[in-house]
Amino acid sequence: MPKLILIIPVAALVLSACGGGGVFGRSRPDEFAVARNAPLVIPPDYNLNPPAPGSPRPQDVSTQSQALGAIFGGPAPRSAAERNVLGAAEADRAAAGARSTVGDPQTEVVDKGTVTRDILAAPEGDGRDASVRPN
Repeated sequence: MPKLILIIPVAALVLSACGGGGVFGRSRPDEFAVARNAPLVIPPDYNLNPPAPGSPRPQDVSTQSQALGAIFGGPAPRSAAERNVLGAAEADRAAAGARSTVGDPQTEVVDKGTVTRDILAAPEGDGRDASVRPN
């Protein structure tokens, strides 16, 4: 009997939660009352020209150009001193493949004298007239 006295109020409490309101009586938006959006409008920019058929895409860059840009960072502005040195050396007249023909036996070289040869052949480290000390 005492169990029955406890079961009846608990059952009434549980069943009262199933009444109105709840999950099914809530207010929610109507899925059939969808508002229409305004159509898209193209802005009046008439300066753009369509691409010519078969022309390369402007955003496509060759892998060689991408690699050179990643390694060297693209063209950098030269200082006035650098421009003067390049102008005096006539760098604009240099052959494009000069570096690949340097080791060729048929390449003519200018003798720079013994001083240059001695400087290039000097051992590293402290010399007779100069010494190196760490800071």
